Amino acid sequence: MTADRLPAGAVVRISRGNFDPARFPEVHAMAIATGRYLIPAISKLPGLLSYYAGASPDGLIVHVSIWDSDEHASQVARLQEMIVDARGDAEKAGVGFIPVATCPIDWAI
Repeated sequence: MTADRLPAGAVVRISRGNFDPARFPEVHAMAIATGRYLIPAISKLPGLLSYYAGASPDGLIVHVSIWDSDEHASQVARLQEMIVDARGDAEKAGVGFIPVATCPIDWAI
């Protein structure tokens, strides 16, 4: 989706966490498992344009999503499945979180 096809006010939301790279197999398995309950929950939220999640063997896990507005992006921070369930599963796997960033989209390809 190019910038001219994004709604005015669209934002990117970036959630990041760090973990010991030696724990990558555990974190990767956790990331896949949490998708089983996060995908249905997040998919129901209004304003979602796209969502991506992945873990790197280098010790970084990210969730990057595109929303039609900052207001809609902020719903994730109140989603039970995210703030209680997934966060707890990630912390058990050794993930430490960096504050979430939400940025207006200036351009896209």
